[in-house]
Amino acid sequence: MKKHVALLLSTAGLLHAGSPDLETTIPAKPEPWIKPVIDIRARYEFADIDGFDKSNAFTTRERLGLQTQQWNGLSVLVEGEFTQAVVDDYNAGVVGADPFNPTDSVIGDPESNELNQGYLQYNGFDTMFRAGRQRIIYDNAAFIGNVGWRQNEQTYDAISLENKSIDDLTLKYAYIGQVNRIAGSEATLPNVGYVNGDVNLFNANYTGFKGFSLTGYSYIMNFQENSAWDNNTFGGIAKTDQFGLTLYGEVAFQDHASLTSDGNAWYGHGTVTKAFGPQSLTVGVESLGAGFKSPLATLHAFNGFADAFVGGRMNGSQNGLTDCYVTHTLPIFWGMKWVNALHAYGDNEVSAGYGWEVNSVLVKKFNDNFTALAKLAYFDADEDPYVGGSAGAPLPDTTRISIEMGYTF
Repeated sequence: MKKHVALLLSTAGLLHAGSPDLETTIPAKPEPWIKPVIDIRARYEFADIDGFDKSNAFTTRERLGLQTQQWNGLSVLVEGEFTQAVVDDYNAGVVGADPFNPTDSVIGDPESNELNQGYLQYNGFDTMFRAGRQRIIYDNAAFIGNVGWRQNEQTYDAISLENKSIDDLTLKYAYIGQVNRIAGSEATLPNVGYVNGDVNLFNANYTGFKGFSLTGYSYIMNFQENSAWDNNTFGGIAKTDQFGLTLYGEVAFQDHASLTSDGNAWYGHGTVTKAFGPQSLTVGVESLGAGFKSPLATLHAFNGFADAFVGGRMNGSQNGLTDCYVTHTLPIFWGMKWVNALHAYGDNEVSAGYGWEVNSVLVKKFNDNFTALAKLAYFDADEDPYVGGSAGAPLPDTTRISIEMGYTF
């Protein structure tokens, strides 16, 4: 009798736990063959640039598209981008765009309706190949980026590939025939909204050395109708974690530098980051030789969020620029992250000052879909003359304040 009771109890326990064989027979819900791509962002931005009227912009941007599953390695993405100015008391900075108010401070978010991405992709044999209009970002976007802060992002009509056939080695190549800039679909001046190019990008990253990431790149850029952007840039990056620090160093050489594309220039960027529990502190120095240019970069990510130096950095009109900065990241209440940065600017020989800037950013991620952000940037030229701008005149003091909410699916 005891044996029968024990057998009954053991069988009941197994039944209660569930049969692994029975569980595995329940089919998983299949992924849809075509899934939507949704990225919606609403932003209020205030700008006050000395010499211009104050600006207020409330803009909304929707990226809506469809993406297929892979079939024999092939997949397709089609995505439109639509930007509206609900409050248009600002200057989008582009002739023909809406709004264009030359006396107002610039906020680079014009109204626009365009194809943002549309490409055919193949994955196979350790290689990803993509052809069509696409987003391209290399490394930290100091040279090749999508200008993701602005409502109309920068994309490229290109072919690109990424190969990982060799252990620890990632090879990237892209050929760009057209740059689709943030000016959007309504810009009427040539080489503003869409720029024809003959651009070859080579990038290789190797992680085979323990604790190190090494990158080499060669960017050959020619633009048929805008030779001021032409440049050949060759550089390398090293990243490592050593002695409790995260170290980053980058050096690049550029010929065809300057507005006339007849000079040579060097670039250097180094950072040291130390984590203190959930906090981190970064000290960095970035230096551009006179005439060094990066026309396809995400310029907003460098030299402060006031965008005081983006023009000279894009086209090489700057006469040397050094940015010494400190950034502190701190988690605070309600799951928010608070990032503060202080910049001090000078020429590339650090013999003349160009002013200073403070940045402060609050980020709250509610879940995988919703994110909120508030950003403050204040640039003070400190009355220092800026050789790369108007001869002998300082850059204008600038204040920018932004509040936004984003949803992705």
